[in-house]
Amino acid sequence: MRLINEIVIHCSATAEGKHYSVDTIRDWHVKKRGWSDIGYHYVIYLDGTVVEGRPVRRAGAHVKGRNKNSIGICYIGGVESKRRNGKWIAKDTRTVEQKKALDCLLDELITEYNLTYQDIYGHNEFANKSCPCFDVKKEYRNGRKR
Repeated sequence: MRLINEIVIHCSATAEGKHYSVDTIRDWHVKKRGWSDIGYHYVIYLDGTVVEGRPVRRAGAHVKGRNKNSIGICYIGGVESKRRNGKWIAKDTRTVEQKKALDCLLDELITEYNLTYQDIYGHNEFANKSCPCFDVKKEYRNGRKR
């Protein structure tokens, strides 16, 4: 088993309310980017279903320079349902079910890998991106909201 010392949260940067499957994202990553598999370890669907992507035993492809010891989680969504002036606008589109599922998954991973909430990051903390379109530090690392 590889050493895991952080969790990075992502969004799929897809329109609010529109479902995409792990297989679709895998196709984007494999066929369009030339990767060996989907970059994320887990994907959270709109209804809160958590689906495994890349096996955790394998390093992900979700944050340049930080994949070796991290787990990547992606929720479906992250931009408004329609473009404005031809551009997608970043938005926290997580459904209530996605938020609950993310909380549960994080709790499980924190326990399994002996981590803390201080070990959870948003993709935007390592790249000039809006992803995951919410403030991970505020929501998790500065004291989990309940």
